[in-house]
Amino acid sequence: MAKQMICSDCGTTGIPKSDMKGSIILELFLWLMMILPGLLYSIWRLSTKGKVCRSCGSKNIIPIDTPRGRALLQQFRSSQGLPVDSAAASR
Repeated sequence: MAKQMICSDCGTTGIPKSDMKGSIILELFLWLMMILPGLLYSIWRLSTKGKVCRSCGSKNIIPIDTPRGRALLQQFRSSQGLPVDSAAASR
């Protein structure tokens, strides 16, 4: 099960999405042209795979169940004028 995360840039909470740099079209083209360039490009693309914020695309995401995540959640909620859930903040 995926963990709930909070973005330290925009404050969005939720499950992050996977992101990979590069282009699948270019990767397929390189595989069709020659094996070595396609293989190298595929390895590079896989090395850039990671989780990012669904809203802004930032890699600065933190699990909500950590002390830093709870502090960020409280900070963003109070800055937006939303009530802070004291039970969630004290976990």
